[in-house]
Amino acid sequence: MISQILTASIIGLDVYKILVEVDINNSLPSVSIVGLPDTAISEAKERVRSAIKNSGYEFPNKKIVVNLAPADIKKEGSNYDLPIALGILAKNGIFINSALKDTAFIGELSLDGSLRAVNGVLPIAAGLKQQGIKTLVVPYDNAKEAAIIKDMTILGAKSLNDIVNHFNIQSPEHKKINPVISNVNDYFNDKNDEINSFDFKDVKGQVKAKRAMEIAAAGAHNLLMSGPPGSGKTLLAKCFASILPPLSFDESLELTKIYSISGLINPQKPLITKRPFRCVHHTASAVGIIGGGTIPKPGEITLAHRGVLFLDEFVEFPRAVLEVLRQPLEDGKIVIARAKMRLEFPSDFILLAAMNPCPCGYLGDSEKQCRCTEFQIKQYRSKLSGPLLDRIDIVIEVPRLKINELIDNNNDKAESSEDIRKRVINARNIQSERYKGLNIYTNAELTPKLIKKYCKLDNESTAVLKNASLKFNLSARAYDRVLKLARTIADLDDSENILIQHISQAIQYRSFI
Repeated sequence: MISQILTASIIGLDVYKILVEVDINNSLPSVSIVGLPDTAISEAKERVRSAIKNSGYEFPNKKIVVNLAPADIKKEGSNYDLPIALGILAKNGIFINSALKDTAFIGELSLDGSLRAVNGVLPIAAGLKQQGIKTLVVPYDNAKEAAIIKDMTILGAKSLNDIVNHFNIQSPEHKKINPVISNVNDYFNDKNDEINSFDFKDVKGQVKAKRAMEIAAAGAHNLLMSGPPGSGKTLLAKCFASILPPLSFDESLELTKIYSISGLINPQKPLITKRPFRCVHHTASAVGIIGGGTIPKPGEITLAHRGVLFLDEFVEFPRAVLEVLRQPLEDGKIVIARAKMRLEFPSDFILLAAMNPCPCGYLGDSEKQCRCTEFQIKQYRSKLSGPLLDRIDIVIEVPRLKINELIDNNNDKAESSEDIRKRVINARNIQSERYKGLNIYTNAELTPKLIKKYCKLDNESTAVLKNASLKFNLSARAYDRVLKLARTIADLDDSENILIQHISQAIQYRSFI
């Protein structure tokens, strides 16, 4: 009889149940691992051999065949070490409870038999629970992360011996591993998460820019800032994170799964409770932005899901890199196709970008004269294509601060991020209630069908929008985005209907495109 141990494979965000089958034959000593393993799994035989020996057990001096079934699914990573070792011990008569149909094992083995943490534990736990697995054994450092999934027994083991002694009732060293229980509320109530280094109260002037950012945060709208060097664009962007609303539990769980497979989880606080703010340098590649690899991994747009992707020096990015943002900005997801697989990652983020108006940075500046030629300015801006700009809801100019604004130390009248955030949260709550059951959270996610239902205009507002469409030559996409932006402005004013002042303000934010 072969021994069988359950584990899991994760491709993208999809989890597949894997059966590790081990057979031992009286033949020349060797270890063969089959079933489309990658290099890390193929090297597992050396880690498993040393771990078994250093844990006090005998490693069979025979031919060992390990099959990872189903064999047509590509497997990668070191989390197969533990189930392979347990399969060998089970076949050797040491680990007797080998046919545990509702128990799965994942973990990387050290040479001394201790267990190391692996990536992707949270999505694996969630996926296995849906497939009927009731107990999951993971490395001790991954236990808190896995325990976020409720109604599932999570056992955190420190070594191979711990697991053998837990399941082998007949062992004289039999000792149960206590299940790990995680209180999700403790992560959300962590006061340290509320501390922000940047506050809008410390930003001098720029009242219009602050208002635009409040609208962007309230409806999850994309925003582009243009202005001379030193006008405060980067500081405004950093303060933007301080007015974002808190994550709901479903959003937090979705985001934590993404960070888990990327290896970006803090073992002591495994649940992501703050919206991500990803700042990307302009030397980043297209693959780094959208994700990829032999078995594709999430890129920056997916790591910014439900949060912000900040691209400073927007025009310095290669045009090819900027163009890959077009589909994710429209669909809220990215599809990565490879020869043998097609993966989909969520990428519903707020694009926050900053740029200078020209190569020297002083076009339209009130103090310094621009040195650029018309050809240089045209070439500089040519990196921003029409289709990309069409997907940006708000474009604002951030002018140079006057000297009186700079030296004014009486900044007490400026609104703090906390005050602005309260209005943003109120607007988000209105949207959440309005779109309950529709699987969307914000106005930016409205489809054309839902726009007709929730963005109705009176005759006066319709006339204003019609005139603006003719004057600025708005595309169909831009027309819809003006309506969604007006819907957000109305929500901030706690207005059930979109009024003429809301539609007029929304149009102003597209007048520079």
